[in-house]
Amino acid sequence: MSFKIDRGLFKYDFIDYHAILCVRVDADVKEIRKRYLQIARRLHPDSSFTESAAQKQLGNELLSKLVNPAYEKLTGDRTHAEYIVILSQIGKRLAQESTSVTLNTDLARQLAQTPNVDHFYKSAIAKLAQTQYDSLEQALQVIAQVSELNLVYLMRSAGKSSAASPPPAQPKVQSGTPQPNTLPEPAPPKEDSIVEQYVRRAQTLIDKNQFPQAKVELQDALKLEPKNSRCHSLIAMVYLKQNQLKMAKIHFDNALKLDPNDVTALQWKPKLDKALGQQPSDHKVTSSPNNKDKQPDKSGSGGLFGGLFGGKKK
Repeated sequence: MSFKIDRGLFKYDFIDYHAILCVRVDADVKEIRKRYLQIARRLHPDSSFTESAAQKQLGNELLSKLVNPAYEKLTGDRTHAEYIVILSQIGKRLAQESTSVTLNTDLARQLAQTPNVDHFYKSAIAKLAQTQYDSLEQALQVIAQVSELNLVYLMRSAGKSSAASPPPAQPKVQSGTPQPNTLPEPAPPKEDSIVEQYVRRAQTLIDKNQFPQAKVELQDALKLEPKNSRCHSLIAMVYLKQNQLKMAKIHFDNALKLDPNDVTALQWKPKLDKALGQQPSDHKVTSSPNNKDKQPDKSGSGGLFGGLFGGKKK
């Protein structure tokens, strides 16, 4: 299937990643991540139990060639900042050349004329997002429609923000089929799966001691692949670093159930069991009257956490 789009911002040799995810051009990273997960669940072959092999293949191609690159672009700190700057420049340019802009959809024409730009734009984007990937064959048309809305919104925003410039003229309406511009072929899909990308980002955050952010990445990964032993062992380490020992134990247990040879879980779970005052799981636990005298220290500094990591948490 060809992924060429010749309407909206795509017409200007620009890949509209916001349109691919159907999020507003001012959406923050949290909104983008939430929307991406919704789309990924819809398109991932493992989630499409009732669809044909051809539909699963098409969904996977949309995910790998359009959706995943869009998510990567819009959530990377540097790439996102550069992208927003380019969007702003395009909006200013189109506002000055508005008489040459053609619109093909009723929604875009209404947005070009409505006095309440922000409300209409946000409502239209939210409504289109509900059904964007319901029909995979129509997905590119919906993306093109969203991109026209983004184009008009950028033009009108640029017109409002520039006091020295006169209000942009209304774009002209073209009833026929616009001349297609060729969009560069999407980059080939990366070898890493999206879950592996989550894991890679999480590992980097763990190395920087940014544990809350790492936990978010791993929780998102587990939503896509709940039976990924690597994700379970990594998030267990995050909980361990945060001194949430019971949660760490749960995820180490899950990791070993899924992969008995998981190196991280094998290394840390016996230490955690010992710190919690338990026998390792492969030994029989016997009750003893003295057990009450061996309750673990739950103070969190110098107790269990200190015992596991060799000192008090700094």
